Amino acid sequence: MRIRHAFAASISIVIVLSTAPATGHDPEPRVSVQVLAKSTESWDGTDLPDFSAQQTEVTILKITIAPKSRMDLHKHPVVNAGYMLAGALTVHSENGRISKIKEGDAIVEMVDRWHYGVNESDRPATILVTYFGAFGSKLSIKKD
Repeated sequence: MRIRHAFAASISIVIVLSTAPATGHDPEPRVSVQVLAKSTESWDGTDLPDFSAQQTEVTILKITIAPKSRMDLHKHPVVNAGYMLAGALTVHSENGRISKIKEGDAIVEMVDRWHYGVNESDRPATILVTYFGAFGSKLSIKKD
């Protein structure tokens, strides 16, 4: 797999900052690091785009989807990855592929591919999503 510079650099920075104490010695035994996702592909196997030639902008959103609700059909023009904080979602791609994510799961989302999520449960679904793209890029586009 090819490593995408900005995404790999962001993950590396988080890991280094999470594990390196100020003294420069080995990490403290109280600190634990778990890689939740690391990929050059989205969950449907599509390669992530390379945007390293432009200024990178990182956006982190906490998104809550109401119980028994369906999101609009949309696509993301930028790379993004999420971590399900609470609840569960079923993500449907326009070509019929399905991904079920539950609390504690990580997902590398599709880029420039139409999809939507459904919260089939009786409680809110909350996902923390980090977007990586060229400065000023839209994060999501709804299909009319």
